Amino acid sequence: MPVMHKGTLLGFDFGEQRIGVALGEPELGIATPLATISSDSNEVRFAAIGKLIEEWQPTGFVVGLPTHMDGNAHALTALCRKFAQRLHGRYRLPVWLVDERLTSVIAESLLEEAGVRGRKQKPVLDQVAAQAIVMAWFEEPGELLG
Repeated sequence: MPVMHKGTLLGFDFGEQRIGVALGEPELGIATPLATISSDSNEVRFAAIGKLIEEWQPTGFVVGLPTHMDGNAHALTALCRKFAQRLHGRYRLPVWLVDERLTSVIAESLLEEAGVRGRKQKPVLDQVAAQAIVMAWFEEPGELLG
């Protein structure tokens, strides 16, 4: 049974070019795709994240942690951990790391079911993957930083 968290969460599907963002409401068990931040500049990324934080006033963050299918870390795993640490350091809110294996597959499936196919998926795929990450957190909160 997951830890009950009060308040809104922002969920992140971290990538080097894009970060998908979703909104999570733990008390309701609902997650919604919110935004895709497209930039390789940390300054631009955190400015966009800051605006979302100001607007939604989250009480915590959920970050999908990428690993190989066997659970072993790869290059993006370390970058994602660094991103999660920066979130925690800048905003002083709890950050949970959640296994994100297969969330992109789940996101593609959800979009297919909604009739969004091919090139139309690209602009929203990362935020729907972030939604799947938050939904995974509802089931198993994962590793809490700080």
